[in-house]
Amino acid sequence: MRTLIMKSVAALALTATVSAPIAMAADTAEEKAVKARRGYFQVVLINAGPLFGMAKGDIDYDAEAASTAAANLDALAGMNVLNMYPAGSDKPSLPGKSRAQDKIWSDLDGFVGKFQDFGKATDGLVAAAGNGLDALRPAVGALGASCKGCHDNYRDKDF
Repeated sequence: MRTLIMKSVAALALTATVSAPIAMAADTAEEKAVKARRGYFQVVLINAGPLFGMAKGDIDYDAEAASTAAANLDALAGMNVLNMYPAGSDKPSLPGKSRAQDKIWSDLDGFVGKFQDFGKATDGLVAAAGNGLDALRPAVGALGASCKGCHDNYRDKDF
């Protein structure tokens, strides 16, 4: 009985070892890109959320926290994100997985311009974040406008 259990455990371990790389390899390059940009925007959100909260008065203003979040967003804005947007990673190509509109690739200059707007907004945010709530609010407004500008033009609301 013990030998049978050991053989079963060994077979299960072998199956898990062999099937894990196959399962990981199942994602296409386009699906991996979608996962990467979702991760990117989660990092954007974790930094922008407290800033929006401070600007609205839902969170107490903290100059150090605001400055750190602004610097993080500015670093993210400096990334070249185009490798996270390969053709075929749009909603029509990956229904249920992507909200990216296919017009990103037919209007790539406009799409890149929206990311440049994000960078300009984060530059302003870095300059304002540690200088009090009155300085932070308009900079957060510009950040929100840059996000909205891209979402309104290149992102569907649902999958």
